[in-house]
Amino acid sequence: MIKTPALLLALTMIISSVDAQKQNIFFNVKAYGAKGDGKTPDVNAINKTIAAAAKAGGGTVYFPAGNYLTGSIHLQNYITLYIDNGATIIAAPVNAANGYDEEEPGVQNEYEDAGHRHWHNSLIWGDSIHNVAIVGHGLIDGKNLYHDQTKGNKQSANKAIGLINCRNVIIKDISILHGGWFCILATGVDNFTLDNVKFDTDRDGVDVDCCHNVRISNCYVNSPYDDGICLKSSYALGYARSTENVTITNCQLSGYDEGTLLDGTYQRNGNSSPIGRIKFGTESNGGFKNIAITNCVFDYCHGLALESVDGALLEDVTINNITMRDVVSDPIFIRLGARMRGPAGTPVGEIRRVIISNIVSYNSASNYACTITGIPGHYVDDISLSNIKMYFKGGENKLQQDSIPENEKNYPDPGMFGKNPAYGMFIRHAKNIKLSDIEFSFINEDGRPAFYLDDVKGIYMFHVMPQIKTGVDAMVTKDVSDMTIVQSPLIKN
Repeated sequence: MIKTPALLLALTMIISSVDAQKQNIFFNVKAYGAKGDGKTPDVNAINKTIAAAAKAGGGTVYFPAGNYLTGSIHLQNYITLYIDNGATIIAAPVNAANGYDEEEPGVQNEYEDAGHRHWHNSLIWGDSIHNVAIVGHGLIDGKNLYHDQTKGNKQSANKAIGLINCRNVIIKDISILHGGWFCILATGVDNFTLDNVKFDTDRDGVDVDCCHNVRISNCYVNSPYDDGICLKSSYALGYARSTENVTITNCQLSGYDEGTLLDGTYQRNGNSSPIGRIKFGTESNGGFKNIAITNCVFDYCHGLALESVDGALLEDVTINNITMRDVVSDPIFIRLGARMRGPAGTPVGEIRRVIISNIVSYNSASNYACTITGIPGHYVDDISLSNIKMYFKGGENKLQQDSIPENEKNYPDPGMFGKNPAYGMFIRHAKNIKLSDIEFSFINEDGRPAFYLDDVKGIYMFHVMPQIKTGVDAMVTKDVSDMTIVQSPLIKN
């Protein structure tokens, strides 16, 4: 039988051993000189802490409660930044004296926006690293980051977090306020997990570019003036690389006034046409494959946008269980175009094998409708929409125009064709379209048809039930072949 003093001694030794292990694992930035007072620049102390952790083989760099004014923070392999509750990493005014890094040399082309060619001009950045994480319940405040792409100096920091050519990255539980041009720009990042992050910013929330194996879940993204969650496949790596194997689930997108998501007031005073959507394809060189989006809420923002305009193959996409309210543009926008911003000789891309189901949308803007359109000779192919119920504002008169512009080389965006010729759905240059269990209604009586179809080869409509104004056709067709209509009494072929 062990005597009590001996037992206490054994317990003390165990606790001391655990404490020693913690000291080897946790690296407190204040122990390396960080003040956390919001006035003293802490960039050198923070990077010194990260270097010490990396030298020890990795560990957690810990930010206790405080305000850490800093320039560029350099991530390294096997490092976790833990931003505790009450801790805020604050972007210092952008200049070299505050420890911001210069932009690294980017690819020399004109195939993508300049902001996609630099990562070192970020508040926190990692280049060619692996097994890293940014976690905790604290805040990253990018208050002094530039919100455009060029400022005429080499310390033009415009991202909260920039990552390139990384793998095994986790960002979890943090909040980002006013995150610059991109809160997060991840390019060529594989095995990337983004979970329970709150974005409240006036530009892009997260851009996922040329990435494989991405999981985005449980995030709130409020971005009134730009995209919320945006998938891209640019030429920023110097070659075309796809974005593939991506899931986006249990997320909310919105366009409230900046800052009012985090403070819980959800104001709508500053912008009558917020963006804040899920979109992929405005940078579309490498393609998109195996994308699943499910269980998401859109509130006061744009809707879903799937686009290929630079030669990308966009295929095998499923979107399910989406609810939208006060959408200010097309609830669903699918666009195959020919901007062709990429190497000469690249063929026009393709969009095919897309399934969209279980969508509810209420009070969508009257100038817009769901749009599915390719360009002459290049068809959007094999699109299925089912179990969809949408209420549009309506109140528009019948359009007199017979010709809707193609705008083949234009930037792809809802509204690019002018006022929609239908209040519910416009389909052009498409084939093998399947519509089942579709209900379109207007809140205010609308003089346009529910459907406008032009150059459609193969369309199947089952149980399609649009509301129509007396004396207005439910559907207008031009050059439509191989149409099947079943249990849709208001639709006439």
